[in-house]
Amino acid sequence: MPAVRAALVVLACTLVMAAGAQDAATVEHGRQVFAYWCAPCHAPGPKHPGTQALDALYKGGKPAPLEQRTDLVPTITQTFVRTGVSVMPPFRKTEISDADLAALAAYLAPRAH
Repeated sequence: MPAVRAALVVLACTLVMAAGAQDAATVEHGRQVFAYWCAPCHAPGPKHPGTQALDALYKGGKPAPLEQRTDLVPTITQTFVRTGVSVMPPFRKTEISDADLAALAAYLAPRAH
């Protein structure tokens, strides 16, 4: 019985480590999606219209650059990307695939910075 218990512990640890590696790969892919599709408007700095618009909207109440936010749960990111908001256009699945959008949402999700 102890051998079975030990094998189960090793299996559980292996699964947790594999999930962590997969999560890290997903988040890295999301960073790449952000850099390509989102950063031109939403990166920090005055030459990014999305950041400027959010700065005017939040008046310092929330960070304007999306990568600095801690409140972007995946469903919010996915909804804004697919439907657009204000002057931000919607992005079709032929532009940002569902897999890319899931990775982007994971990248922007609340996390330790």
